[in-house]
Amino acid sequence: MGNQVEKLTHLTYSEVPTADPNGYEPEDDCPRIGVSYIFSNDDEQEDNVDDMDKEDERNQYDGRNELECSVYYREECVYERNPRSIEAATQPCENLLNECKAGDLLEFVAAGQYPHWAVYAGDLQVVHLHRGEIKMDFLVDASQGRRGRLVNELYKFRPLRPAAVVQAAMDQVGAKDGDLYWRNSECFAAWCRFGRREFKVGGEIRIGKQPYRMKLQLSEKKSHVLEFQSLEDLVMEKRRNDQIGREAVLQELANHLNCSEEIDSGYGCN
Repeated sequence: MGNQVEKLTHLTYSEVPTADPNGYEPEDDCPRIGVSYIFSNDDEQEDNVDDMDKEDERNQYDGRNELECSVYYREECVYERNPRSIEAATQPCENLLNECKAGDLLEFVAAGQYPHWAVYAGDLQVVHLHRGEIKMDFLVDASQGRRGRLVNELYKFRPLRPAAVVQAAMDQVGAKDGDLYWRNSECFAAWCRFGRREFKVGGEIRIGKQPYRMKLQLSEKKSHVLEFQSLEDLVMEKRRNDQIGREAVLQELANHLNCSEEIDSGYGCN
């Protein structure tokens, strides 16, 4: 079944720009492939778990279904996630409180949902973008029963001082509708910690060659690279992949390219 992944990495699909982030050119002349970008709606409008059993939801989370990926700006790696290393750090949010420090970034995860990001402000509370408004809530309430983890190290940008991170978040509490400059909780939380305009709506001009590349690790030896004009666009697509999970991404890729055979969705592809 691993040969089907090999086929995908050697199909011609010229409509979508792709590249290897390290400048590596394959030995043959076949181009790498890409999929069309299907940007999600604002996840804060969809992450509703009020009608779900919270304990069951925690049990559904499976770190093996997270897709390993890296993000490059030109030749510099600006984001890197290895599910094997961060799965162990995922825990019930009641336990996470013992590890949090003011200015930390938190991510709440559950099967089939967009990850929800928040800034820890101290005193058991977080600031986060939720359903179109910047809110301050207790961490446990903001998690809505999902498991959580610290994600300070995913983005490689230099962070602001913790007090500045918290102040940036607090200054936005109550903002909504036309006062919002972020389309999802991850972009808001990352902007607070790193202070970079790339995370804001319209923060980058989308012209010329796409400077951002997202490398999806399909298996130990096979990867798939997409290009984007802005970090905001890339984050939206990355979050959509997080929401549907690794198996669905692999299957979607096969379907999108009209592959006659189903891609192996097991974790042992080679």
